[in-house]
Parts: sequence; C-alpha cells; structure tokens
Amino acid sequence: MVPGVDFVVVATDDTRIAEEVRRFGGAAIMTAESCANGTERCAAAIAQMADPPTIIVNFQGDAPLMPAYVVSSLIERLRDDPAIAVATPALRCTPSLYRHLREDERAGRVGGTTVVCDAWSKALYFSKRTLPFLPENWRGGDECPALLHLGAYAYRPASLADYAAWPPCLLEQAEGLEQLRFLHNGVGIAVIECDVPDWEVVELNNPSDVPVVEAMLRRRGLD
Repeated sequence: MVPGVDFVVVATDDTRIAEEVRRFGGAAIMTAESCANGTERCAAAIAQMADPPTIIVNFQGDAPLMPAYVVSSLIERLRDDPAIAVATPALRCTPSLYRHLREDERAGRVGGTTVVCDAWSKALYFSKRTLPFLPENWRGGDECPALLHLGAYAYRPASLADYAAWPPCLLEQAEGLEQLRFLHNGVGIAVIECDVPDWEVVELNNPSDVPVVEAMLRRRGLD
C-alpha cells in the first residue's frame, strides 16, 4: 500500500474492467463513455460517492511504472497547504534526457510533456513541445530548467466539480493536455519536483510500449 492512501477505486467505462477488478476484491465505479480524460472520469466517480475523500489522486492506468513516493508526495503537499487545489509531479531533466526530448520533437514524435513554473513552483504552462527553449550548443553544466511532467494529479473535490462544469478550452484541445483547463480558468497547479527513480518512467501509450513496460516490471520483481 502506498503511504497516505486510504483506499483505491478503479473508475472505468468498460464493464470488463469493472468485473475483473471486483473479481479480485477491488472496488470499481462505472463512469460514462463521454468522459474525455482522466480528470473528468475522476469527477464523475467522486460525484457518485456519498462521502467523498478530501484528497483524490488520479493515478492513470497507462503509468504502471510511476514510483509510489510520487503519489505520497502529492498527498502530502495538499495536506500541508489547504490553499492548493491541484498538484502534479515532475522530474528535473538531465542534459541527456533534454536532448532526447528535442530529438523526438525534431523527428515528429512526442517524447513527453514538459512544464515551466514560476518562483513558487506553480505551473505557468504545460506543453508537448519541449519547454523551455535551450540553444543547440547547450551541454549542461548548470541545472537544467526543463521539467518532465509525470501524468498523475491530486485534487480536492471542489476543484474536480469545477473542472467538470467548465467546457474544454482551446489550448487543452490543441495540446491534448487535460490540465490546461485548470490554468485556463485561473486555478493554479502546484508542481512537485520529485527525485529521479532508478528506472525509466515509461508510459503505456502505444502497443510498442508493452514489452518495454513489462520488462521493467519484471526487473523490479513485479511480474
């Protein structure tokens, strides 16, 4: 069990997933197929709870390699600061990771989502472009200003209800990034910079990612 997590609920629109979760003793909530993203699905699930939790973590099914301490850090941040409505994690890019992101970008691939923050670690913007721009001859030496966003979120129930009530914004639709709806409507997102784990945090976005993720899970003893 991840420290700080009291219970886990799987929110899905697929009865096969819900039945499998219940078969092994888990809890599942059915949500509408019309949910456009994980945040809308969390909002739909919370709306069905008579006594919703005070902090909700959106741990998405495409991120099985997400370190447990990332989830704990999000929960701790919201518990420590009642003014924060939404929090999300990021990793500081190494020079080699930054160059890898730029190479993917030049090849027309999305290597990851980056985020830039203000002096208070609040998100200024998220993008599938590699932000910020660094000159081609940059080879490190100073701390890299680029942060790789990890797709997990912690919210309060009120922020989820607000999100579900707002229409999708233009930037959210253009980038394909759900969190931009919060920024568009003036809700700050706290960015928690986490330690880089001993393994690569690969998300399961394409069929070709399956053997890579399975191999990493095996190396970690999680068959």
